[in-house]
Amino acid sequence: MTNTVTISPSIDESWKIALQKQFKAPYFSELKQFLVEEKKKNIVYPPGPQIFSAFNHTPFNKVKVVIIGQDPYHGAGQANGLCFSVSSGIKQPPSLVNIFKEIHSDMGLPIPESGNLEPWADQGVMLLNATLTVRANTPGSHQNKGWEIFTDAVIKYLSENKKGLVFLLWGRFAQAKEVLIDSSKHYILKAAHPSPFSAYNGFFGCKHFSKTNELLRKQGLAEINWDPSPALPKGESGT
Repeated sequence: MTNTVTISPSIDESWKIALQKQFKAPYFSELKQFLVEEKKKNIVYPPGPQIFSAFNHTPFNKVKVVIIGQDPYHGAGQANGLCFSVSSGIKQPPSLVNIFKEIHSDMGLPIPESGNLEPWADQGVMLLNATLTVRANTPGSHQNKGWEIFTDAVIKYLSENKKGLVFLLWGRFAQAKEVLIDSSKHYILKAAHPSPFSAYNGFFGCKHFSKTNELLRKQGLAEINWDPSPALPKGESGT
């Protein structure tokens, strides 16, 4: 299996324009060099072409909802560039299982077989990890290398240049990003992290999925179809 780190960057044109200052910044060159060296010694997830999946599935003009994660999954075949998501055919991690349980409780939707959340992203749900890469089997290994500067800039750019976004902040790490968001222009929903360690402390019962759709509906926007199962009816794209 090849493990190319592409960071030049293969990213949707709308984001390439929006983030050109970041791509030209010294920290980004250092981050790129770190990844080149890291790849010589270790396996890096997700695969290079998927590092910017959150941006490629959700162009800037389509963003309606933002979910913030921390690190990509570090197991083989898991990370696909979208926070909480795994590729089809990969066992759903515990946090994702709990997300689907809450959707079932909140919306009455069936628990899907696939944990691939690309259908959410294609409808305008930006699934953004704070750190976009990780060394295989080593959680947190690419933190404090520059990714957080980049993704903080993404959150600030969204806050400053859009209005009426729904930010879902689960757990203390995501909630620390609230300072980057203008709450007078956007909606912020907070809950515990869906991890098995904290889901019972306020994630279960948060009803963030129906609340998000209510906020979108209030703005005259298409709701999100939170069922990612490809075999079931497709949700509105919101475009």
